[in-house]
Amino acid sequence: MSEINIDMDGLLEMFFEEAEEHLTAFENGLLELEDAPGNLEVVARIFRAAHSIKGASGTFGLTEVTRFTHALETVLDRLRAGSLAYSRELAQVFLPSVDVLRGLVRAAREGTAAPPEAAQIRLALEAFVHTVPVTTTSTEPVAVKSGARDVIVRVLPKLEFMSRGMDPLAILRDLADFGEIVSRDVDATSVPELDVLDPEQMHLSFRIGLRTEKTDAEIAEVFAFVDDLCAFKIEEVAVPVRAAATEIEPAPVEPGPVTVKDAANSAKNPGAPAGTIRVSTEKVDKLLDLVSEIVIAQAMIVDATRDRGNEAETRLNEALLSLDRHTRELQERVMSIRMVPLASVFGRLPRMVRDLASAVGKKVRLVVEGEGTEIDKSMVEQLSDPLTHLVRNAVDHGLEFPEDRIKKGKPEEGIVRIRAFHQGGNVIIEVSDDGKGLDTAQIRDKAERLGFVSPEAVLTSEQIHDFIFHAGFSTAAKVTDVSGRGVGMDVVKRNVEALKGSLSLSTQLGSGTAMRLRLPLTLAIVDGLAVRVGRQTFVVPLLSVLESFRPSPAQVRGVLGTSEVIDMRGTSVPMVRLHELMSEPDAERDPSRALLCIVEANGTNLALLVDDVIGQAQFVVKSLEVNYRKVNYLMGATILGDGRVAMIIDVQSLARNTPRAGAITDVSALASHSASEAA
Repeated sequence: MSEINIDMDGLLEMFFEEAEEHLTAFENGLLELEDAPGNLEVVARIFRAAHSIKGASGTFGLTEVTRFTHALETVLDRLRAGSLAYSRELAQVFLPSVDVLRGLVRAAREGTAAPPEAAQIRLALEAFVHTVPVTTTSTEPVAVKSGARDVIVRVLPKLEFMSRGMDPLAILRDLADFGEIVSRDVDATSVPELDVLDPEQMHLSFRIGLRTEKTDAEIAEVFAFVDDLCAFKIEEVAVPVRAAATEIEPAPVEPGPVTVKDAANSAKNPGAPAGTIRVSTEKVDKLLDLVSEIVIAQAMIVDATRDRGNEAETRLNEALLSLDRHTRELQERVMSIRMVPLASVFGRLPRMVRDLASAVGKKVRLVVEGEGTEIDKSMVEQLSDPLTHLVRNAVDHGLEFPEDRIKKGKPEEGIVRIRAFHQGGNVIIEVSDDGKGLDTAQIRDKAERLGFVSPEAVLTSEQIHDFIFHAGFSTAAKVTDVSGRGVGMDVVKRNVEALKGSLSLSTQLGSGTAMRLRLPLTLAIVDGLAVRVGRQTFVVPLLSVLESFRPSPAQVRGVLGTSEVIDMRGTSVPMVRLHELMSEPDAERDPSRALLCIVEANGTNLALLVDDVIGQAQFVVKSLEVNYRKVNYLMGATILGDGRVAMIIDVQSLARNTPRAGAITDVSALASHSASEAA
């Protein structure tokens, strides 16, 4: 018989990802429970999340996680049964318990020590239960009170029960928590002959005799996390169940030679997978169908190239068109697999808003819209910090205190709204509040005192508001644990720009402020405008392009402090000569004989001088940092249809910094290096 290799690393990683989802559901449920303490549906949802973590952690032998979740589950069971009322004291223990449980899961994943407060919080949970809860590792039966009933629980696992990582002994241990196990019978009649036995399939069923005070519905909760892999039946019996001869001794599950710590450490190795993405079977099925269409198109091309004549040429052209169409669709399908909903980021914010509002003494309601909006997985984690800071600013700076809101005729509860949606091939995320808005005069006064602007300078409201994105700028009256040091908004802007996005704001004094993040759907592919500068081809991200035109000689003039500007409809736009920036000697120098590509980044317009506009298309972005090194004013490279390498212009970097001639010494050499790396 061949040896079965179980991928414990993969199973553990799947557990950790699912545990994070359950923890988020647990945390959000607790926040709902604070507003509706008597909502048993919310209690049941929280209980299921805790029970799922407990059952799966027991399967992998994560004792600390299992013991702590068991204490949580016991208290939740009392809440669900009505023998314990939800109170302020209980809420003060519940929310920290989520943090501890998250820390225990993280410790199991990384092979580090458990949070030091875990034992204290677990004791605090147990204090809400009059009897000492039984841990999953205990072999002593639960003391059964008078009035208990005897039931038979028939457990009928499906064939794939074991291959999906489930443990029947975990069900037995959970049933033991509900009363006294008085009999345990195994039905092995369905086990096939040894020569045809598939060791990955489950052929056993069980008959458990249980003496308990629990209802059928409460017993059924044991099967909540395996309901799609296991059928069960509960039968009440009049005659007490006697112990049967065949018994199952609950024993620790041994996952094999790979320990949890080893699995966690292997995940840190360069050869281990960096992460996983859950993909619906529908997407995979469509992808397989598309691959089959490409295979057919390829066969048609091969067949057409073997024949001669006009008919063969016609068939070849049709096959090439079909292949082109299917290839574009394949690209879209593969990119859709990388897309994940923003719910994973938004789900962390309710708890943060609740704790922050309590800390600063404000009443805040968080409204989330569009959490199902999808974005590239590589961008999700990088969005967490910017969004957290924007929401913290909205609560701390934007919203007024309840008494001040009442004086202004507003509800004492402020609203922070997060909205996400797709627009023009981009993802828009708005963070807004109905607070006091930005005080333009106060921002201008602070900017003058800091020396950011002279008192004589004439600035628009938008230009004044942009000062809040300067490092060290803050209008807070005092420094607190939350804010006031002027550290944050400049970092937020940098992080958003690192994702090739932009950050803008709109505000109205007395009505609130809205921050808008505009992000590309993915960093792997960019819609761009190909332009020629001398012998080189460059790509300008289409998101930044406003227009292109050929200026007249009268439109070009020099300005003190800026080399050249273009007069365009009453405004002066700085001109950037790409041939000087990229050290391209064979480019057109006369703007009136070349073209200007007007681009925008974070409210700043620039006029890029180019020889010609080739056209727009989608380009696959190749990292320069990975294959070469970081290069100023370039966000990456791409390979054109003819095999040549084209550099992709980083418009935001151009807008942030004043370009200098010769900043890149030899683009031709860089292109040659990138081409050799790509080959």
